[in-house]
Amino acid sequence: MNLLDQLQQLNPAPNERPAEAVCSRKGCRLPAAWQLLWNNPKIHTPDRRKIWVACADHRDWLEDYLQTRGLWKETLPLGGDTAGGNTE
Repeated sequence: MNLLDQLQQLNPAPNERPAEAVCSRKGCRLPAAWQLLWNNPKIHTPDRRKIWVACADHRDWLEDYLQTRGLWKETLPLGGDTAGGNTE
């Protein structure tokens, strides 16, 4: 395997999704079931949406973390539509 093949494995094409999303909570490796949409108004345009994914066990913790900082916008099931928002 050459260097370019290795880099492609680390950074798949933008339209490729991992086989299974993993919870964004530090140290958690459980499958994600929720997407938490957020944005930092100090650096993002109002329509921009960043996404964290959460397992059932950490959904409330991550949502509270974002809400406390005024960043949380909404929580949707992982398969839900983000209304075409810009994500990263």
